[in-house]
Amino acid sequence: MAIRPKTVVTTRLSADCPSHSRTDVTARDTRLVIDEPVERGGTNAGPSPTETAVAALIGCTNTIGHKCAKALGVDIGHLHIDAEFELDRRGVLLQEEIERPFRAVRLTVTADGPAGEADLARVAAETEKYCAVSKLFKNAGAEVSVTWRKA
Repeated sequence: MAIRPKTVVTTRLSADCPSHSRTDVTARDTRLVIDEPVERGGTNAGPSPTETAVAALIGCTNTIGHKCAKALGVDIGHLHIDAEFELDRRGVLLQEEIERPFRAVRLTVTADGPAGEADLARVAAETEKYCAVSKLFKNAGAEVSVTWRKA
């Protein structure tokens, strides 16, 4: 009899917050530091919360992209991912409540494997279907664009 994985799981993280800007997050047996840059009162020990959110999108794109490529039998090699995002800072500046703070997020995914443009387009389309963090941004109203290309 095959073992069926759970389709819905509960995951727990915890955090110690040693200052107003620094958050030390523990997930499983790993740690992540989230902090603000010095000019915003932090110690620059890690990415800011908004940068961390976009970093999660990069990580999800990498992981799901590789899973999709494997399922499709496409060798994408290693990926390099660049990101830029437009953030309406009025909310984080406490000027006014902003329903859609992330206006746009743009990723450029560069694959160094032998896959051609058509195969990369197939991987990109499948990745868009399954990347949970991309869905999170899109469902929050952000315009998300991901461009896949060969190195």
